[in-house]
Amino acid sequence: MLLTDALGLIAPHLRDEVCVHANGYLSRAAFALRDDERCFYMIGSMGLAASIGLGIAMAQPARRVVVFDGDGNVLMNLGTLATIAAVAPRNLLHLCFDNAAHASTGGQPTISDRVALEQVARAAGYRWAGRVESPAELADEAPRFLAREGPAFLLVRVALGPPGPPGRRIPHPPEAMTARLRRALGS
Repeated sequence: MLLTDALGLIAPHLRDEVCVHANGYLSRAAFALRDDERCFYMIGSMGLAASIGLGIAMAQPARRVVVFDGDGNVLMNLGTLATIAAVAPRNLLHLCFDNAAHASTGGQPTISDRVALEQVARAAGYRWAGRVESPAELADEAPRFLAREGPAFLLVRVALGPPGPPGRRIPHPPEAMTARLRRALGS
């Protein structure tokens, strides 16, 4: 399953959640599939989507927040897993799309083939952590995962896609994207 396939299986189950997307191809693929004023796309700040998602979850406890992350991003900022677990926001869900590579910068391998990130999240103290590896498993788990009490972490194993970006660059400048999310959050 490719990243675009996985996102396509999750998107129909999204409602009014705030979605924070990690930088690179993940943001571009998510934007191409489903843009919404409650979506925030990281541009250039690798590893910080979960930190931003945590901040939103803490500031807006009545809103569900879903972080769309990549294995390289999670590995770059592992400390955020411990912080999320310690704060334990019930409204935070963390998806990690693991292709074992930094796809956006040329496909250099990560170490996620040797470090099971869902086990790291579980050991850090996430309320729930799991893994899916096939489209059928993801189709089955997606609605359950999105209904879970957070913090919850789901690793979605995906194949490294074909060369090149899965969609165009995000057209929203960072300032405009921040402003539209603030409006959507009523702040």
